[in-house]
Amino acid sequence: MILSICLSPCIDVNMEVDSLSVGKLNKILNKRIYYTGKAINAARGLKRLGAEVQATGFMYEDNGRLFEQELHYEGVPYKFVWCPGRVRENYKFVDNKSMLTEVDDISPEVSEEKKAELIERVRELSSRSEAVILSGGLAKGMSPSYYGEVLSAVPAGVKKIVDTYGERLFESLKCGVELVKPNLQELQNTLRITINSKEEALYGCRELLKRGAKYVLLSLGKEGAILTDGSKSYYCKSINVAMNSTIGAGDGMVAAAAFALVKGYSMPDILRCGVAGGTAAVTTPDSITFKREKYEEILSGLEVHEIG
Repeated sequence: MILSICLSPCIDVNMEVDSLSVGKLNKILNKRIYYTGKAINAARGLKRLGAEVQATGFMYEDNGRLFEQELHYEGVPYKFVWCPGRVRENYKFVDNKSMLTEVDDISPEVSEEKKAELIERVRELSSRSEAVILSGGLAKGMSPSYYGEVLSAVPAGVKKIVDTYGERLFESLKCGVELVKPNLQELQNTLRITINSKEEALYGCRELLKRGAKYVLLSLGKEGAILTDGSKSYYCKSINVAMNSTIGAGDGMVAAAAFALVKGYSMPDILRCGVAGGTAAVTTPDSITFKREKYEEILSGLEVHEIG
């Protein structure tokens, strides 16, 4: 089983408007609502690949039942730690010039009692798991060190997969992590460097390896991804596809790479699977994950080359 841990669920409300005018009436042309969170998206992707997966993390009493409905529909079992308050709602407005305006909400604070409860929940569920995924943001007022506290509850021998950046990533690496998946901007921000080439990207990846990662899967967006363990490095270019949504692309990459990692695939195949998952996610409109048929179609057309 793969356990996927979501520390900060959110509801994304995406709205298309003809134009967005501050201080005036704006009419919505189209509206889509997604019940999301990086680890929740990854759990859905894993389920669509046929993996045994379970979701856990914090959930909020006022509107969290909507997430239960979505996960039940996908066939993903869940066991949340329930907290007072509402799941945060993020609003995204896109006008007729494709200009994006975002208004992000903040999560309610989580009590020390609930933080401890989740750590015990992770300890219990991860003891029956082959791997855990920890990704995304933190609730209001929560220290980056909580990433390390959660991962410290995972037994030795269980693969830890982390998708975050900055201090949360550094705290995670102290616990020894099988795979981390930053994107290019996140890697630059985390290490406070500028990357203009694959050689510089590999340098950044090796810095994370020195700090405790076994593999670094670096997303390059539409250009594909790099996977390295410090000794061997591989590059996989994505294929050109119609981009219908950017929601969940990184989470699709994490899901497919985690699936391949647990199956014991080679590094080139882990990379191919990750790129296929991320690419398939952007082709799927009105969804936060990919369809398995599209994933397999893209996977068959990808090539991996050794670099560095």
